[in-house]
Amino acid sequence: MNRRLTAQVSYKAHSAVPALPTGGVIALIAPAGPAELDLKRASEWMATRGYELRVFPGVWEKDGYLAGSDAVRLRDLHDAFADDSIDAIFCLRGGYGSPRLLDGIDFELLRRHPKPFAGYSDITALHLAITRYAGFVTFHGAMLNADLLGNKQQPTESSLLRMLSGQQPSVLEHPAAFPLTTLAPGCASGRLLGGNLSMICATIGTAFELDDEGIILFIEDVNEPLYRVDRLLTHLRLAGKLNRLRGVLVGDFAGVETVGLQRLLKQELGPLGIPVLAGWRSGHCDPNLTLPLGAVVRLDADKQQLVLEQHVVI
Repeated sequence: MNRRLTAQVSYKAHSAVPALPTGGVIALIAPAGPAELDLKRASEWMATRGYELRVFPGVWEKDGYLAGSDAVRLRDLHDAFADDSIDAIFCLRGGYGSPRLLDGIDFELLRRHPKPFAGYSDITALHLAITRYAGFVTFHGAMLNADLLGNKQQPTESSLLRMLSGQQPSVLEHPAAFPLTTLAPGCASGRLLGGNLSMICATIGTAFELDDEGIILFIEDVNEPLYRVDRLLTHLRLAGKLNRLRGVLVGDFAGVETVGLQRLLKQELGPLGIPVLAGWRSGHCDPNLTLPLGAVVRLDADKQQLVLEQHVVI
């Protein structure tokens, strides 16, 4: 176990990170799976939006289902945070591999060099660890290959860049073309934490598990049959991870039939007596909206709104 975990900060102490400036430098790392990168296209995408791309070495490596060895991927993570010329860190893709890095992360280094860190899916493991032990807001948002270079529709891109640059209004935008569903009424405030449901469950029993006290839980997943989503939610319940929630924001569950999913969510979450809002377009979906993990938000299931109650960048 990483002895540096003794420097744990409270879940109540999440702080904003420096905003991504115009002309800023964005690091690209691959902490999970490998993917082919069209460097010319990626660099042009960044330049067109006023940013400079810096690709870290592990992006070019492949070790089976991993983007390079654990040592290479961990080094890139550390180097990207430690380099003060880097203004934000984007992930190439998800897949698998992020949990293998957790007990090697130097959280003190990250605390000394906070900056926007964005990704989702397998990257949830890093979000859980960074928010818990480094104490700053991270961003469940678009990754380079599948989302930004994948031409996902707006507001995928604008949601990410506005959030990181400090131009995001307090009421988070949600496209009217994708109606939300209030599964349980009410309004509550708390830290927004969570991410990929499978990854949240995989960390239970470890030093990196979700601390559920007083939070707004966000969950999403992809290609999990309904019975497996049931199993994952039951796992959370039996582990005591649903008892102290203040609300639940349900993101996209790609590949799961909506009516069956909503019925299951009402069964598992309805008895909690907290607001539950479903259908938020964040996760393995198009568009894919950015969420600030660790930030204080207000979930209003009656008005079907998510409202920032703190600055997420400064």
